Amino acid sequence: MSDKKILVMIPTYNERENVKKMCQDLARTDLPVDVLFVDDNSPDGTGDILDELAKNFPRVKVMHRPGKLGIGSAHQEGITWAYSNDYTHLVTMDCDFTHSPESIPDLLKFADEYDVVVGSRHILDDSLSGWNLWRKCITRTGHVLTTLLLKMPYDATGAFRLYRLDRVPPEVFRRVASKGYSFFFESLTIINLNQFRIKEIPIALPPRTYGHSKLRFRDMVQWLGFMLSMAWNIQFNSRKFLVASARAQP
Repeated sequence: MSDKKILVMIPTYNERENVKKMCQDLARTDLPVDVLFVDDNSPDGTGDILDELAKNFPRVKVMHRPGKLGIGSAHQEGITWAYSNDYTHLVTMDCDFTHSPESIPDLLKFADEYDVVVGSRHILDDSLSGWNLWRKCITRTGHVLTTLLLKMPYDATGAFRLYRLDRVPPEVFRRVASKGYSFFFESLTIINLNQFRIKEIPIALPPRTYGHSKLRFRDMVQWLGFMLSMAWNIQFNSRKFLVASARAQP
């Protein structure tokens, strides 16, 4: 895969208020990217709207899943689809405009030198200035826990990332077990343990533009339990995360 081929992958669930503007904003960037929306059979009709948008935006693809199967599962299927269709670069982002299409070039800027580029909410002091106290607390606590328990110095719980799929083999993602929000810190930890080059860039996140956050208290409890289990495995059974063929280029 010598030629650059870029995919932007966006999971959706009840995002009918956002998807049209997202398509328009991505088109305005004039970036040579295809866009894959992965919809979990949204009851608000997001999937139908996406099918209509795909008729007007030739570079837009839509994957329909039978139900709400988990955000991590959506990312896994999107990543698998990207590998199967020979994409070299994969950008992942949310559909609620906390991740701006205008920031995608900032990720791509470092793609030649690094294998994974992460949009970090913890570099700029005011990156979460528009968020309420509860969401700030969740985000900051997650960062402290991944730093302490997983020895992960990067923003490991966010979805705004670029992966060099021509450098990171699919076997790395097959080591990821989580189907939910834990996917984000699990996948980045495994990438880090396999010595791939990771770069953080600062991003500032506005409040969610439309709709509501889908993170529930039950998700946070599962997230913490999964993190503790992973920390134990890193300490006593780290080989389970390693892929022999996945060492990064020097």
